[in-house]
Amino acid sequence: MELQNLDRDWEFFVDVQNMFYSAKALHQSKIDYSKLLQEIATNRDLVRAVAYAVHKPDVDQSGFTDALKRLGYEIKTKELRLRPDGTAKGDWDMGIAIDTIAMAPKLDTVVLVTGDGDFVPLVEMLKAHGCRVEVVSFRKSTAIELIESSTQYTAIEESMLFKEKKFIKNVTSN
Repeated sequence: MELQNLDRDWEFFVDVQNMFYSAKALHQSKIDYSKLLQEIATNRDLVRAVAYAVHKPDVDQSGFTDALKRLGYEIKTKELRLRPDGTAKGDWDMGIAIDTIAMAPKLDTVVLVTGDGDFVPLVEMLKAHGCRVEVVSFRKSTAIELIESSTQYTAIEESMLFKEKKFIKNVTSN
């Protein structure tokens, strides 16, 4: 992983659902959020790291959210909404956008951990207001427009994932 080492104030915004499903689909694994934060935080003054998660009523995610809190992440959760037609809606796109816009005047760099191309207009707006915008995600599941619009793109590597045995243990223990 090649990162610029910047000594600047920055904030880390993680689209947990996007990263969870990408790690599962591409690597049959889970992200090690401690390693992820350590890799990205090198030589920088972190203001805060925020993880945005969608809570499913039938799934106990307290172990995961407690672990993130111990690692220093601020956790924002919302309930999965069930629509009358039986489909479900649960994402944090607007929440992440509002939070990044609110914090941008106080930051040199915004790091978005997502592959969702819906964030391209946000990236462009943040850059127009003087922020560096770094995107961190899995290259194979990231919109090319998001990569191209970012100031810097960093691909998540396998070293930032839990090893397969650990993943199996976590899955079977839940």
